[in-house]
Amino acid sequence: MLTNGMKRLFGLAGLVGLAVVLGCQPVVSQDGGPAPTDVGVTDGGATDVGVTDVGATDVGVTDGGATRPGQTAYGIRAIASGLDHPWGMAWLPDDSVLITERAGGVQHWTGGELIPVKGVPLARGVPLTRGTPPVFAKGQGGLLDVAIHPQFVDNQWVYFTYAAGTSEANGTQVARAKLVGNSLQDWEIIFSVEPLKPGSQHFGARLLWLPDGTLLVSIGDGGNPPLELDGALIRQQAQNSTSHLGKVLRLNDDGSVPRDNPVLPGTAAPSALWTYGHRNIQGLAYHGGQQQVWVTEHGARGGDELNRLAPGNNYGWPVVSHSREYHVDRLVSERQSQPGMVDPDIVWTPSIAPSGLAVYNGDAFPEWQGDLFAGALVNKEIRRIRLSSGGGAQEVEAIPIGQRVRDVRQGPNGYLYVLTDEDNGELLVIEPAEP
Repeated sequence: MLTNGMKRLFGLAGLVGLAVVLGCQPVVSQDGGPAPTDVGVTDGGATDVGVTDVGATDVGVTDGGATRPGQTAYGIRAIASGLDHPWGMAWLPDDSVLITERAGGVQHWTGGELIPVKGVPLARGVPLTRGTPPVFAKGQGGLLDVAIHPQFVDNQWVYFTYAAGTSEANGTQVARAKLVGNSLQDWEIIFSVEPLKPGSQHFGARLLWLPDGTLLVSIGDGGNPPLELDGALIRQQAQNSTSHLGKVLRLNDDGSVPRDNPVLPGTAAPSALWTYGHRNIQGLAYHGGQQQVWVTEHGARGGDELNRLAPGNNYGWPVVSHSREYHVDRLVSERQSQPGMVDPDIVWTPSIAPSGLAVYNGDAFPEWQGDLFAGALVNKEIRRIRLSSGGGAQEVEAIPIGQRVRDVRQGPNGYLYVLTDEDNGELLVIEPAEP
């Protein structure tokens, strides 16, 4: 039996072995490039080879299905196209979907078609509110995630994250607006990340509501070397308890700081910081059965991670890491583990460039109950991860998509929905296969 530590270090060899067990043939896959990023660096940093199932096709309508004993039969089909690098999606009470586009648009998928949402100043390149910078749609920046308030039926609040500023000084903002009909009104910025940073990398920007009505926001570390801030590599901000960079924030719905947030080392009172030591989290999900927050996090060259979060914890970046540098062939750190820092549950080397994370709790696929589904930009697939009753995590399947997977969510009908990060991005549905 593999120990948790062995599983974490199993890497590519372990995944190849898993493919053999499942009857798959591992094949080489390379990232076709993000849209666009700095100096050829991807969102997840991966230009390395990855492993995927044979039979990943360009997405139209596919069987996807289970041809191997014990696998679940599913189909994949596109239900919307023409999206401009979509990034996040959120369901409304009428089962329609709001979808953000990185350039600054919001689309409403309703009645089987996409309708542009009105009242989105970001789409016109103008400030969200007077005196604030416009959306910074460059590199990995732009209009990013979207989530509706838990009491949306009563208050109509829709929440967004976006990058704002200039190439020399930019940062992640959290804003909200009221959805009235098909128009967003009464925009307000409720939180601005500090310090501002140069460059166009690592904004984080995933949103997640917790059962207590507070809002988690992931914030990236600011970027890769040689990018600096205050005379040091900017990634060191992930260990700075006075900086928002490289953290997960926990906010009240108005952007204020909950009084029961943790007090981090070097601070005297609760702040917006909930966890720290992160590089760039773009998958964030809550597992109700476990009462546990799970995240997927981009490494640099290798070293992507699946982590379980707990308030006040330090997840190590860049003091400990399984990643290698981009600019020189050496480890980011000689240490992969250290007392006082939390080890990942899974490490992906080579990188899969994880983005989007869902916990499945629907009825359409009973065999998937409680599993995690992690999007993989580089491998153009979704990784299914089984969580054991003892707390372990193990990959059990790769679902080929054939396009860069930016987000994965479960819909109200129990199907999985996928956004593809392309010039002609698509909204896909993974549904039970026809008998």
